[in-house]
Order: sequence, then C-alpha cells, then structure tokens
Amino acid sequence: FFGLFFSLICIFSFYFTYAFVNKKDLANLAKMILVLLFLPALLFLPTRYNIPEFSLDFCGVTDEGFYYVNYCYILGLIIFILNLIVLIKGYLRSDYTFRKQILIFGIGIEFFLLSFFTTGFIASMLMENSYNIEFISLFFMTFFMGILAYMIVRFKAFDIKLIGAQALVVTLFILIAAQFAFIQNPTNKILNFIALVLISVFGYILVRSVKREIAQREALAVANEEISERKNQLQKISDHLAVANDKLKELDTAKTEFVSIVAHQLQGPPTTVKGYSMLLSDGSYGEMTLEQKDILQKILKANEQQIEFVNDLLNVSRMESGRINFVFEPCSLEELCKEVVDNVFVKAKDKGLYLEYVKSNSFVPSVNVDKSKMKEAITNLVDNAIKYTKKGGVSILVRACEGKTEKCLSQPHIRLTVSDTGIGIPQSEIPHLFSKFSRGKDIKRLNAGGTGLGLYVAKMIVEGNKGSVWIESDGDGKGSRFIIELPIN
Repeated sequence: FFGLFFSLICIFSFYFTYAFVNKKDLANLAKMILVLLFLPALLFLPTRYNIPEFSLDFCGVTDEGFYYVNYCYILGLIIFILNLIVLIKGYLRSDYTFRKQILIFGIGIEFFLLSFFTTGFIASMLMENSYNIEFISLFFMTFFMGILAYMIVRFKAFDIKLIGAQALVVTLFILIAAQFAFIQNPTNKILNFIALVLISVFGYILVRSVKREIAQREALAVANEEISERKNQLQKISDHLAVANDKLKELDTAKTEFVSIVAHQLQGPPTTVKGYSMLLSDGSYGEMTLEQKDILQKILKANEQQIEFVNDLLNVSRMESGRINFVFEPCSLEELCKEVVDNVFVKAKDKGLYLEYVKSNSFVPSVNVDKSKMKEAITNLVDNAIKYTKKGGVSILVRACEGKTEKCLSQPHIRLTVSDTGIGIPQSEIPHLFSKFSRGKDIKRLNAGGTGLGLYVAKMIVEGNKGSVWIESDGDGKGSRFIIELPIN
C-alpha cells in the first residue's frame, strides 16, 4: 500500500499547493487529469507489476515491480516539477507579503516531496537492509508540518476558500496514515491510530467552521461591494451636485447684483416723477381742473407702487447679499406699533376700514431689535392686511407671551399679532406666502396690487432680529392673523 499512499501524497500536495498559491479551486479538467494520474496506482496495486515476490523472511518484500520502482517515483518527480512551476508563477505575480508566504511554503513542501521520492527510490535500488533510509523523509514531513504551523501563526495563512482547508486536512490525514507503512512497534501504531482519529475529528470540525466562515465572508464581501458601489455612485452624485450648487450660487450672486443695479437705476426716475407730480398737485405750475387732478392722483398712486417695488427689491438684494447690518437697541413694540398705525391710518380710512392698536392689560417689556427695520416689517404686515380686507378692519395687539404653543420661541418673548377681517387664506397657500414673489390666489378677486415681496422682506427682517413670524387663518372669508415673536432682553 506504500505506493498507493505515495501517489495520494503527491497528488494532494499539488492540489494543496495550487489552492494555496492561487486562492481558488482547480478547474474540472485539472481534477480529471489528477484522477487519471492516480488510477495506475490503484489498478496495479494487486498485480505483479507492484510486488512480484513476497517473503516473510525479508520484511515481506523481496522484489519491486515496474510500477512500484518506476511509476510512483516518476509521478513524484512530475508533481515536484509542477509544484515548482505553480510556486514560481504565484511568486512572480504576488505582492511582497504573500511572496514571503509562498517562499516559506514552497521550501517546506518541495523539500518534503524531494526527500520522500528520493529516499524511497534509493531504498528500492539498494533493496536489502536499505528501507531504514526511507525514515529520513519522516523528518522532512515533520519539518513541513512545522512550517505550516509557523505560517498559520505568523501570517494567518490558509485564509482561502473551502477547498484550501479541505486540501490541508486531507494532506495531513494522508501524511499520518502513510506512517503505518513504516511503523512496526504496536505501541507506536496505536499512538499513530489515535493521531489519525484526532486529525479526522478536528479536521471535520475545521472544514465545517471554515465553510461557515467563508459563507459569511462571501456574503459580507458582496454586501461591502454593493455598499462601496453605492458609495461611489453617491459620491459622484454629490460631486455633480456640489458643482451645480456652486454654479447656482454664482448665478444667484449675479442675479442679486443685477437686481441691485437695476433697482438703483429705477429709483431715480420715480422719485423725479413724484416730485413734479406733487408740485403740479399743489398748484405750483397753475390751477388744474378736477379731471386733471384725478388723473394726477392716479399717476401718484402708480408711482408710489413703483417706488415701493423698487425699495422692496433693494431690501431683498441687500439682505440676500449680506450687505445689510442690523443695529440692535432697546425698543418698545407698543410705541412702534402706534407709529405704524399713525402712518398707515389714511390708507385704511380711504378703503373705509378701521385700523386700531389694542392696548394689552399687562405690562409689555422692551425688546432689543433694529427699530427702523422692525417698523418696516410691521408696516408690511399691516399694509398686506389692509389690501386683502374688503370690510371691517385691522387691529394690532402686543403682549408678553407665556410660550405654550408649538410655534412659540423657547425663551421669554413678546408676541405681536396683526389681525384682519379679510378674505382669509386657504391652508394649502399658507406655507408659500412668505416665499419670494408669492401672492395669494384671491388677489384677482380684490384687484389688490402688490409686488409679492412684502411678506418675504418682513420674514427676513424678523428672523434677522432673532424672532419668528407665521400666518394663521380659520379659512376662506374668516380673516387672517400675522404673528411676530421677538425675544425679551
């Protein structure tokens, strides 16, 4: 049986070497070739080509046949050369770390194979009292097993697919089983049998463990690959978005600068028209008929709307470009609201509406704001309320808020509410009313003029003063409430 074991050792050593170096299984064709190489060892085993003569007086064997002397050792030489080719090719294409592993592994397995078929061949040639020479190969087998152990500890080697682990276990099994051909002491045979059983049990456990670990790693590798691919895709999208965002910022800056320049250019002519129109209205250039005065009032009204639009454009341009500075100072919102009422009262009266400031029953602390800009924001809200109110009027209430609602500021604050009895606002429109150039859908029904910038400017001013602003309405025809909250000093 020694020839059979020798053939198995050679074939499995090549299988093991290929799996370790290439980190993959042999192709089906290569497996078939290995099986064909092993078949002669199996076929010639019970024939005279293996052992022609047998005698109990001479270790059982008196002569070795053609198969035993030639085929087994020629097979060993072929496998030795094939192993060497695989090792060299793997060494040349590997990185520095794996080259070291291939070099150490190659030295161990090639010395073991060389010693195995060389000592066996020499013993076969000398025949009589020469079989002790074959025991030299056992030393190289131990040397090879030591190298395998060193590689596992030092490099964490054999972290390959299942076939690598199986080849390792089978090779160790054959190496230990092959010793039965040399051992004659019964005690040593028992110990070798125990070692064979242990390697079988632990090898089975190892293969199962490696198989489970490999399945987990392959699943994790696929997941990591997909994550990496998605990450790369997201990175590309992010890069494109960043480029697009930079271009949008450039366009937005150019647009803001353009609006600022245009607004400045538009500011002069309306002011001139307003000045001369007022001189005409005062009679500085002679008396005018009632019809002429009526036309002049329409011109003044249209001119005021244009001036308001230009001022709103300038405010938006300054705020968006960061060129506007807030000067904070203690301010009484009650006094500020009274000033707004005095300034806008005539506009409300002309529409037949009331405009009132409702004094709070409790003390209202002062706030730290930019007074002039907050006055502009409140004026915009009151003016908007008047535009969208057909009958009734507008009232302003300022009070210290207890901060119990969801929208309230987290710190102590003042709440300013501008309430009207106007057309109301549908819930679907409320989230969009503070957007730039946004106007309600019912403006056509009221023929209300406006730039769509008043609420947007008011929101920017309030937030610049560290406050918040929002709109509430109970629905169509039920009026609206514009609410401003500002933190107390």
